[in-house]
Amino acid sequence: MTAPAIRVLIVDDHPMVAEGIQSILESYDDIEVVGTLGNGQEAVDRAETLSPHVILMDLNMPGLGGLSATELILERLPDTRILILSMHDSPEYISTALGHGAKGYVLKDVPTDEIRQAIDTVMRGERYLCTGASGSLEPKEDEGRGALTGREQTILLQLAQGKSNKEVAIALDISVRTVETHRKNIKRKLGISSTAGLTRYAMEHGVLQGTGGRF
Repeated sequence: MTAPAIRVLIVDDHPMVAEGIQSILESYDDIEVVGTLGNGQEAVDRAETLSPHVILMDLNMPGLGGLSATELILERLPDTRILILSMHDSPEYISTALGHGAKGYVLKDVPTDEIRQAIDTVMRGERYLCTGASGSLEPKEDEGRGALTGREQTILLQLAQGKSNKEVAIALDISVRTVETHRKNIKRKLGISSTAGLTRYAMEHGVLQGTGGRF
């Protein structure tokens, strides 16, 4: 029995890039391109309907960028594999992308067959780093604040100001359950078990700078 096609969504604000990748992928019988979108917000809004197995996500886009879109999509669709597409090959970009939940990182100028290889790799549940992005790039979960994603740092700031899970959910337009999940992840990453400990950590590491010390 033939395996179902791999459903791929392409998100890139450069139409020529998106069309080029689409043309490449459509040459494979077992890949179905379910859409090409121009920005991160469109991807967040339509990911659930399009239900892709893999999303090829541009890093830098106007409005909602690739990293924020990756976090928001994974909150709703945690089984989606997201591959970041970028022209940047610096370790900082790559490790940040992985820290936001991306399963891989692909440079836009890689050969055609490497994009296919990246898709196959993440579909197997493995991480993929393209040739120019390899190295010691594991997200470091023991480096305190550096291990937190941008969204987690935002939520940490809200919690440290004394807001409840519900208040944070309203402020960030996310569900209470999502806030609770982030809260658990923050505590796990920082090795902190109490809300008071989170507040103390935020004060000691400058997370509360600019808030006037209000809680």
